[in-house]
Amino acid sequence: MFLWSATLALLLFSLLALGEVTLFRKCSQFFMDGNHPTILVDSTNNNRYQQICQCLLDNNNRPQYFYATLYDTKNKIPVYSAYQLQHKDIERKDYWYVEPQLDGGSYGCMGGLNQIPANNRGDHQALNQDYENSGYDRGHLYPVYHTSVNSAMIATSTLTNAAPQDPRFNRGQWKVHEEVLAKRLNSCSKNYVVTGVVPGDTHVGRGVKVAKYYWTAYCCVEGMSKQSAGYVGPDNNGKVQMVTLNELEKILSGFYGSQFTIFQGRCKK
Repeated sequence: MFLWSATLALLLFSLLALGEVTLFRKCSQFFMDGNHPTILVDSTNNNRYQQICQCLLDNNNRPQYFYATLYDTKNKIPVYSAYQLQHKDIERKDYWYVEPQLDGGSYGCMGGLNQIPANNRGDHQALNQDYENSGYDRGHLYPVYHTSVNSAMIATSTLTNAAPQDPRFNRGQWKVHEEVLAKRLNSCSKNYVVTGVVPGDTHVGRGVKVAKYYWTAYCCVEGMSKQSAGYVGPDNNGKVQMVTLNELEKILSGFYGSQFTIFQGRCKK
């Protein structure tokens, strides 16, 4: 629970409401039939879970949306990111952005630390320094491998789209999973992917929770047919397990202690 004064909380809420840390309705195209997965609620902190329409500003200073993220400002990691998978081999760059509005900045899209008041940096989100010498990778939820244009690749590199991930898992079985998923969805006329993390009991830096599990669900649309599946890992052998969508939702409901749905019943389980 954050120790904010009522005035500061009201000010921050006003800033959030003006920018792209906003309601998912601005980027509903990344959800199946426009319906987002479960949005978690913390009765002790109404500002804990923030809906982010992840964007970059174009040359005319207009936001370009690339995916949507539900972010946990207490654990300083995302709950999930939702996107449409399009794979093409493109050159990767690893400059990492932050979300200025989460820490009181007014910049409308992801940006740099200079767009956050100095005293607020990292109060409600992870920073690069949290990962330094931690032994963990910045594990993408929406990965570079699932993008097809340079701007989308850049947009994935924000710390609101990452969680501390064991490098052996990130560069091993999870990388294989991302490649397999890209091949599996290649034939879909349209696809919807949601990837999330479940926080563990340890943290790095200033309270950034290490991800205990990574998970993914997809809905593949092919004509009138819709197919789905889920994945969760690592298991005890460090592997990614394929499960049905219904099984994955049961697993996540158990983790969070309340019903968790991903495609709101709009894709075959």
